[in-house]
Amino acid sequence: MGSKRESRSAMNSVFEWIWKQPRTVKILLAVTAVVLSFTALTLLVKDIGHFFIASEIIHAAGIVALIYKLTTKKTCSGLSLKSQELTAIFLGVRVVCSFLLEGDIHTFLDFTTLVFTAWLIFMIRFKLKSTYIKELDYFPIYYTVVPCAILALLVHPRASLWSTSISQVLWAFCVYLEAVSVMPQLRMMQNAKMIEPFTAHYVFALGVARFLSCANWIIQVYETRGRYLFLFGYGYLWFPMALLSEIVQTFILVDFCYYYIKRTQKPSESTLAASESSEALPAPCHASFFETPSSVTS
Repeated sequence: MGSKRESRSAMNSVFEWIWKQPRTVKILLAVTAVVLSFTALTLLVKDIGHFFIASEIIHAAGIVALIYKLTTKKTCSGLSLKSQELTAIFLGVRVVCSFLLEGDIHTFLDFTTLVFTAWLIFMIRFKLKSTYIKELDYFPIYYTVVPCAILALLVHPRASLWSTSISQVLWAFCVYLEAVSVMPQLRMMQNAKMIEPFTAHYVFALGVARFLSCANWIIQVYETRGRYLFLFGYGYLWFPMALLSEIVQTFILVDFCYYYIKRTQKPSESTLAASESSEALPAPCHASFFETPSSVTS
């Protein structure tokens, strides 16, 4: 017991020290942490293709956390239906593409996650409709679907200069849509100024999953000394755009993950870890997205 308290106290001290640093120092520390993480993953993991598998498993685990919430708490408060619908769209399209291109473990994991997501949508729309806060979940889906579809038509993988198949366009659409699918959930958190514990666990799982997926792409670029950027036939813009999509989504979620970890280390301040029994949590779990820097308290 004593060692756990000492460990938690040490973690609190580290986070408090980081929190007090200027923004430039925080950015430098974040970049250093990312580089060290990539280096460790490169040394420890021989087959970097396992990153994608781990990413998909963690994503599914995050959805399982939501399923647990809906089945035990009997409420979907704080959960964005729009984000789940976007997730179902890109997963459904990706499963179809996987069957057309090659069926493997990724197809199975995507299909399983799609089934879980469809169940969540059903519960929110019908079984737990009375607890769904629709007025806070107003992020228009077409704001993400339409731009992603247009971008997929313009930039997608190609086998040759003039060849384009529907599956290649759909695959690009999945990549782009996945990168922004979490935006309605983050916007709903911003609108509510409160965050549900299990919803926070879910978003944190997405952040970890995106980091592993992004690591897979970046490490391949590093190991091939940049040649991997041009391994997709004549679709030269495809890989840079796909990599950019991964990086954008990772940075969208990494800030949330920072506050998630920071707050879980302070159970005395209405944190995620100490508030599992409550239905709502203060918004500062993602304060930099929701508040101005001057309004954030440590």
